[in-house]
Amino acid sequence: MTTATGNPLLGIGFRIPFDEVRPEHAEPAIDHLIALSRERLDRLVKSEDPSSFLTDLDELSRELETVTTVVGHLESVVTNDQWRAAYNAVRPKVSAFSTELQLSEELWAALKRFEATEEARALTGERARFLKLTMDRFRRQGAELAPEPKARLKEIDLRLAELTTKYSQNVLDGTAAYELYVDESRLAGVPERARLAARAEAEKRGKEGYRITLHLPSYQPILTYADDRSLRRELWEAYNRTGTGEGRDNRELVGEILALRREKANLLGFANFADLVLAERMAASGERAKAFEANLEERVRPFFEAENAELEAFYREAAGADAPELAPWDVTYWAEKQRLAKYALDEEELRPYFPLDRVMSGLFEVTRRVFGITVREADAPGWHPEVKFYDLFDKSGEHVASFYTDWFPRDSKRGGAWMNAFITGRPTPAGFRPHLGLMCGNMTPPVGEGPALLAHREVETVFHEFGHLLHHALSRVETRSLAGTNVAWDFVELPSQIMENWCWERGALDLFARHFETGEAIPQDLFEKMVAAKNYRAANAAMRQISFGTVDLALHVDFDGQGDPVAYARDVMTRFAPAPLPEDYAFIAAFSHIFASPVGYAAGYYSYKWAEVLDADAFSRFAQEGIFNEVTGNEYVEKLLSRGNSEDPAQLYRDFMGRDPDPEALLRRSGMGRA
Repeated sequence: MTTATGNPLLGIGFRIPFDEVRPEHAEPAIDHLIALSRERLDRLVKSEDPSSFLTDLDELSRELETVTTVVGHLESVVTNDQWRAAYNAVRPKVSAFSTELQLSEELWAALKRFEATEEARALTGERARFLKLTMDRFRRQGAELAPEPKARLKEIDLRLAELTTKYSQNVLDGTAAYELYVDESRLAGVPERARLAARAEAEKRGKEGYRITLHLPSYQPILTYADDRSLRRELWEAYNRTGTGEGRDNRELVGEILALRREKANLLGFANFADLVLAERMAASGERAKAFEANLEERVRPFFEAENAELEAFYREAAGADAPELAPWDVTYWAEKQRLAKYALDEEELRPYFPLDRVMSGLFEVTRRVFGITVREADAPGWHPEVKFYDLFDKSGEHVASFYTDWFPRDSKRGGAWMNAFITGRPTPAGFRPHLGLMCGNMTPPVGEGPALLAHREVETVFHEFGHLLHHALSRVETRSLAGTNVAWDFVELPSQIMENWCWERGALDLFARHFETGEAIPQDLFEKMVAAKNYRAANAAMRQISFGTVDLALHVDFDGQGDPVAYARDVMTRFAPAPLPEDYAFIAAFSHIFASPVGYAAGYYSYKWAEVLDADAFSRFAQEGIFNEVTGNEYVEKLLSRGNSEDPAQLYRDFMGRDPDPEALLRRSGMGRA
């Protein structure tokens, strides 16, 4: 509901009025909420009452953070010139205020005064942890710096906010700007579903032929199935030039972003940016994260080389000794042909069994059986007609969360899949204040009047994002800053990645994997082929992720700013590629995970593999005790999901598993473990 101020972003309640929010509301709301937060800060630093100090600190900028998230979200899902301008206007202001808080001498003095009180010394549990983490974070953020380096730190943070925003928008714009119209003859080999979707995209724009874009549901079928090698090459090269177009060239930004991050780390007393951001994560340092990736690379490499030699032999036998060398735009195509030859499995055969609506209802049924939660579709205004809204209830029937979903690609929407939190709730004496979150993706959209039919990997993505959502939704932590997904980033992927395991279990699939026309379950022979092919080229999939983590760490630990970071990154990634990379390969110009925000996954991309070790090991308990075992599920919720960052993540893991992680679990699951 619009407030008396006429600005729907002020006084936001649990139901966000997305149908009323306009770009012109953003800057006045942010200005007002920054001023409100400054007033609270002034009261906090002058307060003589230690009993409410930590609560007031935790709530200091709650509304500002919510509205900033809403504005940033809208710019990423329904962007246009007006939303772009609004976001660009508020992002520097929010960044400057955040840095102001981090470097506030008055707040730092108030924190030290509070730390010395009897109330602080008597703290236990999550409140004691909140105080310790806050003090540590303020020190790492420069609270004890002299005035001159403090001023420089403010300049760096403001510039990083500007650069990373521009980087993100360049990727979005580059993706949206590309379209290729082809005639049907160039789509030989491409599944009918993908051809129909491309034709429909062209018709919507009054064009002849078939429209292909760089959105994954459009791009991926070409790389996987198109017999036209020149078309595959054209698409592959366009995709890998996303951040290099004229007027939106991220290569010009990457070097400055890296230099500013290095300078910031050095100002704060750290050898490199990785050491700064990993100080409170499980890995603890850049060198330890590098050692983790290097160990994985060493273990996986023999399998990686064997897989590629096998693909090369298959290719030569099929294409002839005089055929050109395998290029990057050939690998996926020939790997799919090899998969079909080895396992008689065409992944398109599975798609009819995964209509999106059934996947969602099956996901909710799986989580009801495992965790005792109930999800019901509800009604709330969204930001696009495709958006849906749901309420989530815990096993006692209490409403603990709601969330939005937005699953299909649009030219006005950024790529990838993600979960985010709008509102972080908590238990109170008056009852539970529910959480509010969202899940977004770029899944295969429906064609014509038919349902959206997902690839199995897209089903895994839906389960993955819901794992993040559950981590947020089932949090019972009272301190907002420690709740839900506000955990170490190398732990945050455990709740998401563990959910993917149910996508491979027959008992779980039978709850929802039904043919959209006949209602039949996946035939047993098809299921067996799917499972048999599960680890097909698993080493290549692992090496791809290891390459991302390795290049991220190389840029934030080893790269010294001398030379071209794009070329440096290409040289690092070459040894992980199944085919030689072109000289102009510029992957990091569109590596949004590490360059589209001031921190994000920068120096932290290794966390995907780190958490994959945890998830492979943790799921072994479900595998042994039953994939629908309520006791195991309840323990997982109570000992891990509900605890947020209220305890050291290594201890939470031990609480659930009764031991430290087994580092062999992931390699065993992938067929690469020690005998």
